[in-house]
Amino acid sequence: MDKRFIAVLIFAFTVATVSSFAMYRLISNQTQPARAAPQTKKVVIATRNLELGTTIKDGDLALTDWLGEKPAGASSDMDDFVGRGVITKIYAREVILDDRLALKGAGGGLAAMIPPGMRAVAVPVNQVVDVAGFAVAGMHVDVLISGTPPSGTGGLGTETKTLLQDIDVLSAGQDFKKDAEGKPVTAQVVNLLVTPEQAEKLSLASHQTTIQLVLRNPLDRDVAKTQGVALEQLFVEDQPKPEAAAPPRARLRRPRMAKPSVAVAPPSPVPPSVEEPPVMEIILGTKKIENTFQTK
Repeated sequence: MDKRFIAVLIFAFTVATVSSFAMYRLISNQTQPARAAPQTKKVVIATRNLELGTTIKDGDLALTDWLGEKPAGASSDMDDFVGRGVITKIYAREVILDDRLALKGAGGGLAAMIPPGMRAVAVPVNQVVDVAGFAVAGMHVDVLISGTPPSGTGGLGTETKTLLQDIDVLSAGQDFKKDAEGKPVTAQVVNLLVTPEQAEKLSLASHQTTIQLVLRNPLDRDVAKTQGVALEQLFVEDQPKPEAAAPPRARLRRPRMAKPSVAVAPPSPVPPSVEEPPVMEIILGTKKIENTFQTK
């Protein structure tokens, strides 16, 4: 076969292959549907850090583009959030969610952070009582009380007992008061989130005993069973705590059964005793004379 003819055949085959591939790419690009551009939506974000109890204002919010579906609770209308109180800290550039704010009309401040059915009790503390400043909002604490119960401790001295466990710290800060001379005095205050029954106990304990807060792990929700400890037990090992004396029980009187009647013979009469008359002895020399005196 002629070499020239073979070369022409190879060249034609190569050109046909390249042309077919180019035509295939061209047709594929024309028939491929155009991809839809990603859609963005407007959401409301915070322009600064919003602390607990803050009332949101117009300057605290801004609109930004959000790619994809909006998070649950987000909004594109800033009027939905203006005037509401912050119950969970919100950071700058974070999307504002409805469940992190108080209800509409509740306003801001500490009252908006209290769930329904709960109470906030302010406990004055110091650097020792408030665990050296670590009892801040969001922490969990136990409340210890120290004092002498009205019934006494059986001579064991002051007693310390765990009054409340796993209590949420709602807020912590300084309370400004005035002393006897009218000068301002700062006092550390911790607000605890408790039930109404716990609020009664805590109020009485704050006036009658000494209170101390014990910091605990927020993930530890178990309630420990303790009996308390008395001062004497710190110096004597393995001495059990005396139990409170039980009130005396009323003694039940059994009804007396009637005894059967038995005939008893009357006692025999005792004859009266006869008194002997007195006798006087008189001795005259060798003579002995006895004189008897008769009695009436």
